Amino acid sequence: MKDIARPSLGDCMFRPRAVALIGASADPTKNNARPQRYLTEASFAGKIVPINPGRSEIMGLPCYPDLQSVPFDIDHAFIMVPAAAIEDVIDQCGRKGVPVVTIFTAGFAELGEEGLALQKRMVERARAANVRILGPNCIGLINLQGRLPLTANAAVQEEKLRPGPVSVVSQSGSMLGSMLTRAAVRGIGFSKMISIGNEADLSVGEMVSLLAQDEDTKVILLFLETIRDGAALASAAREAFAAGKAVIAYKLGRSALGRQVAASHTGAMVGADELAQAFFRANGILRVETLEALIELPRLIEGHHPPEGRRVGMMTATGGAAAMIVDRLGLYGDTVPEPPEDFRARLAGEGIEISDSPLIDLPMGSSGGGRYTRILSELIASDHCDAVVSVMGSSARSNPQMICERVLNAKIGAKPLAVFLAPQADEGLRILHEAGIAGFRTPESCADAVHAYLNWHKPAVAPDLQEAELAEARRIAAGTNDWDEVKASALFAALGVPVAESRVITVAGGAVEPVSGPAAVKCLSPDILHKSDAGLVALGVSPEAVAGVAGDILRKARAAFPDARLEGVLVQKMEAGLAEVILGYRKDPEVGPVVVLGMGGITAELRPSISVRIAPVDAATAQEMIAEVPELRKLAGFRNLPKGDLAALAEAIARFSRLAVVGGDIAEAEINPLIIREENHGVVAVDGLVAR
Repeated sequence: MKDIARPSLGDCMFRPRAVALIGASADPTKNNARPQRYLTEASFAGKIVPINPGRSEIMGLPCYPDLQSVPFDIDHAFIMVPAAAIEDVIDQCGRKGVPVVTIFTAGFAELGEEGLALQKRMVERARAANVRILGPNCIGLINLQGRLPLTANAAVQEEKLRPGPVSVVSQSGSMLGSMLTRAAVRGIGFSKMISIGNEADLSVGEMVSLLAQDEDTKVILLFLETIRDGAALASAAREAFAAGKAVIAYKLGRSALGRQVAASHTGAMVGADELAQAFFRANGILRVETLEALIELPRLIEGHHPPEGRRVGMMTATGGAAAMIVDRLGLYGDTVPEPPEDFRARLAGEGIEISDSPLIDLPMGSSGGGRYTRILSELIASDHCDAVVSVMGSSARSNPQMICERVLNAKIGAKPLAVFLAPQADEGLRILHEAGIAGFRTPESCADAVHAYLNWHKPAVAPDLQEAELAEARRIAAGTNDWDEVKASALFAALGVPVAESRVITVAGGAVEPVSGPAAVKCLSPDILHKSDAGLVALGVSPEAVAGVAGDILRKARAAFPDARLEGVLVQKMEAGLAEVILGYRKDPEVGPVVVLGMGGITAELRPSISVRIAPVDAATAQEMIAEVPELRKLAGFRNLPKGDLAALAEAIARFSRLAVVGGDIAEAEINPLIIREENHGVVAVDGLVAR
């Protein structure tokens, strides 16, 4: 008799009443035998149902030839049959009413076009049958609190599994085992560990959403190779943040090797790493650079929220070890401020003298008598820093109980406290972890984790845009298929970005009203995107010379681009200012629409200083972007240099970023350059590009 009500997807995934092991093996040396053995050894409370047509019993349990022969409902099926048999098994799951399956089997999209086609057919069948798929090509999942090791991962039999508040979703199955073994040494436990595999159906985002609703999960860790469904992950990360659960990501693909060729300079400037960073920031996700920090960071941020600043208070009894952390934090752009005068005065009143150095360094032998504990308490309470790092020397190994006396007795909890033990001190790390304090084994992971916390932001709030402000831009975008510079400039102007005065001389020629003063004369064609690169731009042309220069440019364009559509030349007023920037837009397939700010002109691609945000942005976020481009600091009045109109630049960035909501299937756009004039004189776009 079938059950009347089915449990939720989360219950079927993590707390199934009955698990079918399709393709189970009685040979204990085979991978297919592991899930049943693990479930039995873990004392899984639900029913374990091996499925194998060649056996009637496996490891003391009844074995069924197929799902239809099972006389009760199955909540979750773990599939281990060859890839060629998958479609039939999915059909069986549909007929049986199995709501979710985990597919251990490989041989799908990871192998190329043929495997991808098989994967697509499998997903189509599953959706038609209301079956959700985790995988394929994944090693399974573990629910520590539910005693559900539904996996073939060998690490499960090698390590004692410890329950804890941290859940993991990984696109790499092998890294789950790596995290499990590394954490086990430290006494760190997990709640759920999920291998997502090829992410053919259930995505990382959907799993994060389930974990956001899971009472046993307090922190969610992500090991990402790519972002396959950015919209789902963005929504889930925001859901987790609202539920008070931090999401922490480690993502591969930081190098320039991941950059793709694109139509605009923006595409060449912005790599996968910058895009991922903008995505994480916009959605309240913390990011780490090291695997060890991914494991250690949850303890550091437990009970804390995104900070107001990026300042670290530091104290140490071993200067060299602390200097490694300070140096790395400096490279990240975080600061270690000097302790303020009132801070030092309070300690001096108790007979504790410290210098005004940013690093509070206690000489050897001077940490006792409660001094270390008192200074640490004062640092944690002080408002001159947002997080505290405490560095312990060799005695952390020789006398780990010292940690209890000097660190644990401090008044902790007001802000995150990271403790780096310079020697290899496993017992000291264990004491810290059991006391709820984040202990770090290396200076790199300590600095990485602290930096991740200091750069944690609340999910960005989309600007409130009025439909009337977008109507004209939407009309232009919807009605344009072939974009040239004139049409691109009209779109930018409709968004509210100032553009240079210009006229058009058509291919047919004829008189044209001149622009005021010297002009830039440029080829006008939807097929020639980078006119300067092709030598089809002339600058500083006098009004009387415009017609002759226009003819020369058209002749050169016909010779160099015989198949290009030539519409004429654009005659544009020459503009000047204090600096040139590039303002770019891109609809990225992974993270969605982004806006990019960098130094502009013909050398845009050579300049590493850029700032990226998920679009659209408001003027305040645009100001943050401006502050992140070092070359623009001189426009803020550096050493009495003329000030640039950075307020107008911020407004232009915000308005340009509205490309994200105007429609028209715009893939890329850029203004290069956008000229910044002196303060109160605005900005002006002198070159524009839009690509579908």
